[in-house]
Amino acid sequence: MKTSPFYKLFLCFIGFSMIQNCEKMIEVEEPSNQISSQKVFEDVQTADAALAALYGMLWDNSPVAGDQTGKLMGAYTDDLDYFVASSSTGLPDIYQNTQEETNPQINTYWAKSYQCILTANTILEGIRDTQTLPQKDKNRIKGEALLVRSLVCFYLQQIFGDIPFPSSTDYKINQSIGKTSGNQVLTLLENDVIEAISLLSDDYRNTERIFLNRKAGQLLLAKIYMTQHQWIKAEPVLKDIVTSPLYIYENDLSKVFNKNGKHIIWQLKPKNSGNATKEASAYYFNNTAPTSYALSTSLINVFITSDLRKQNWMAKVQVGQNVWYRADKYKNRTSNTTEYSIVFRIEEAYLLLAETYAQQDKTALALPYLNASRLRAGLSAIQLPISKNDVLNEILLESRKEFFTEMGHRFLDMKRYGILNTLQTVKPNWKTYHALWPIPQKELLLNPNLNPQNEGY
Repeated sequence: MKTSPFYKLFLCFIGFSMIQNCEKMIEVEEPSNQISSQKVFEDVQTADAALAALYGMLWDNSPVAGDQTGKLMGAYTDDLDYFVASSSTGLPDIYQNTQEETNPQINTYWAKSYQCILTANTILEGIRDTQTLPQKDKNRIKGEALLVRSLVCFYLQQIFGDIPFPSSTDYKINQSIGKTSGNQVLTLLENDVIEAISLLSDDYRNTERIFLNRKAGQLLLAKIYMTQHQWIKAEPVLKDIVTSPLYIYENDLSKVFNKNGKHIIWQLKPKNSGNATKEASAYYFNNTAPTSYALSTSLINVFITSDLRKQNWMAKVQVGQNVWYRADKYKNRTSNTTEYSIVFRIEEAYLLLAETYAQQDKTALALPYLNASRLRAGLSAIQLPISKNDVLNEILLESRKEFFTEMGHRFLDMKRYGILNTLQTVKPNWKTYHALWPIPQKELLLNPNLNPQNEGY
């Protein structure tokens, strides 16, 4: 994803598009150096530049940016502690579960997500209207843009509940759009992802796996099914992923976050060569007390000493008699040539498949997929006999140990299991309504059709 003239030109187009479609209508002359929407999608190279801009937005500030959902929801639940008592960023309130509708961090999360959605819609409309691109390229570009939009909407639905679901760039529609129920959003996402899967191939268009393919779409589809508790639908989709010859389970923990791993389904490449992943910077502190995030005692206590993940993916920091642990999955903070930010990896498909089997009382089938990550971590395998509830609890625990600080897994898992209220034991301010964030006040003022506000705020 080197920065090309086409990419820069498309950013000009995107900026102009957002001025037209995100805010009220204003009269603006088109910049002389701008490429028009129609021309962007007449040529494969410029259309791909549009996709590059969209992936760049995912890296910069989106639910799957390395310093966003993983960090925010890790602190919001019980995987991270935050050591700033007060701040204008709104982060202390998220950690303390005292967020309000004016929280600037929540406002940014919402706004940046919808910028991604608008950009995806711009691409989808451009692909729909073009008459010059080969059908194969139209299918690929449409499929990837649909998946990006669906992924961002999935996170918004999980965090905010009922949300607006814009499917166009028409500002007249978008400035007054109402909310779609959370259940209906999931149904719309299911349909969109199924269409995207039909348009994409399993083959990666780049060996670094930095662009979405059919298998990434299948994993997202399985996550949607599981959110709906449709275990029977999720099972064959996940089986198709874990049996694919594209993927090889990485049995060396020290290589899990290496960009060349064959266990990676999809990852985001830093925008500039040599840049560290955002995760490598977000959680780092050394030889000093943490000034932002550290792994919580609650998380540390679920690991036994012999768990190799504690040795490989955490770093102990001791200052005097005080000890903290930081997330240390991504190691390279300067001159990075070996790490990209992993969004989807095969281990997630394994644990989700184990969950689908367990939910259908197929305990014996679940255990191999649960035990894969345990054995890699140097732990003993879970054996039969074991009850359905016990194996589900083991899967939840294994997911926590495997995916801490990654893409909000802890929040999504607890929500799917229906156990968010158990956070009250370690989070004194937690209330039932905290299963959702408030819709930003700014958005409600701009568009009263987004009322009512989420319960409790």
